[in-house]
Amino acid sequence: MKFAATIEYLQDAEKVGAIRPAHRAYLSSLIEQGKLVASGPFADASGALIIYEADTVEGVEAIMKNDPFHAAGVFLKWSIRPWKMVFANPALLKTD
Repeated sequence: MKFAATIEYLQDAEKVGAIRPAHRAYLSSLIEQGKLVASGPFADASGALIIYEADTVEGVEAIMKNDPFHAAGVFLKWSIRPWKMVFANPALLKTD
């Protein structure tokens, strides 16, 4: 099942930037494991939207708690909701 997590970040650009490479490496490992659907930060740097693949909300929380951003205190608050993808436009799924 897919879960959408909206996450609020610590507003310390230097700290976030320092941890970002480890965070992205972790997310890459989740792609390889089939546990990450999509992710990216909000344009205003306030946080991110991450869509996970897991069996339960508790499973998503366990994935999030293993993220280097969580360990470093970058993740301040989050909301997790089950999400059902109905449509997707592959042409618009290109990353920047």
